[in-house]
This record gives sequence, C-alpha cells and structure tokens, in this order.
Amino acid sequence: MTSLPFPLSPEPEDLAREAGRLLFAGPVDFVKGVTTMEALPPADRIEVCFAGRSNVGKSSLINALTGRKSLARASNTPGRTQEINYFALGDSRYMVDLPGYGYAEAPKPLVERWQRLLKSYLAGRQTLRRAFVLIDTRHGIKAVDNEILTLLDRSAVTFQVVLTKADKVSRAEREAVLDQVRGALSKHPAAFPELVMTSSEKGDGIETLRAIIATLA
Repeated sequence: MTSLPFPLSPEPEDLAREAGRLLFAGPVDFVKGVTTMEALPPADRIEVCFAGRSNVGKSSLINALTGRKSLARASNTPGRTQEINYFALGDSRYMVDLPGYGYAEAPKPLVERWQRLLKSYLAGRQTLRRAFVLIDTRHGIKAVDNEILTLLDRSAVTFQVVLTKADKVSRAEREAVLDQVRGALSKHPAAFPELVMTSSEKGDGIETLRAIIATLA
C-alpha cells in the first residue's frame, strides 16, 4: 500500500477564494456552548470542527479566520475552554470549537468528562463534514494527538491537519516537522491527503482554510 504524500494544500482558485472571503465576511455569531450531546443545536447545516492540544493556537486561528479579535477566547491558561462552542457562519455553516485536549493540570474528572463528550460528538454528529486537527509547527504530532486521530479514524470522520504558528520556526525546522507529520498521518485512514500551514499572526494559510470550509459540500 502506497502512503499518501500529504502535500500542502494549493492556493485556492479564484472562485473558491471568493466563496471563502464572502462566507467569513458575513455574519459570524456565537450560538452556544454545550456540555452535553442533548444541548447541541439542530443538525440542520454542514459543520466543521477544530480540535487541538491546549495552547496550540486554536482560538487565535478562529479569530484570524473570522477577522474578529475576540470571537474565540484566547487564554494564557490552557484548558480554559471546557465546552463545545458553536459559531454560526451565516445560515449555511456551523464552526465548532472543541475543548483543548492534553492539558495535564486539569482535574481528572473534568478531563474524563471532556473525553466522553468529545467521543460522543465525533461519533454521533451526522452533519460534521470535516475535523480540522491543529498541530503546532514547533512540536509536530505527539502521542496525545494520535489518540484523537485514532478516534477520528474509528468514527469515520475525515480530518485535515492544520499546522499552526508556522512563523515561529525556521524553514529547515518546518521541513523536518512536515516529514514527521506526513509519516504519522500515513497510519490514519481518515486523514485528508493535504496539509494546511498557517500563521495567525502573519495571515499565512488563512485564505486557503476559508476556501476549504466554504466549498465543503
């Protein structure tokens, strides 16, 4: 079996780029934060979710995508986001911010509750089209990331790796991490075969990610 090369996603074509711009230039509203499956909004539109280790830069990326500085709460205290947070992109998409994982200092019962909720959500949300798993470019895929990737495989949820904080490393370091990520992803059948490299500070990869979200069917 030949493993996928996992190239970086190409620059979006003009139509896709414009679709992404329009989607995120329109209304973006916080809908609700939920801690149980019963509290999820109606499954009446396509949704995408963002998952990542605590402190991977998830809130900063969501704020960069939406062009709103405080839509998702960035915090210096990892593990602060303890709910599944729903945002509406107009009336066509939900963008879902999942609780950060891998935060060792969170109380064990809380971590277990997060994990149960995460597993239930990933396995049971029919309208979930893609999970974006954020990986810090400085660190690559760690064991705790592989747990989530394996869960996504078992749930048959297509996931795409988004590398964050790309501006924080040298070109050589970036290439080494890309090699490590590609090797790790070759073991995961649910992995979408393209990577997105981003920098929330510099804006790198933001248009590409917007276009991907806007053109999912």
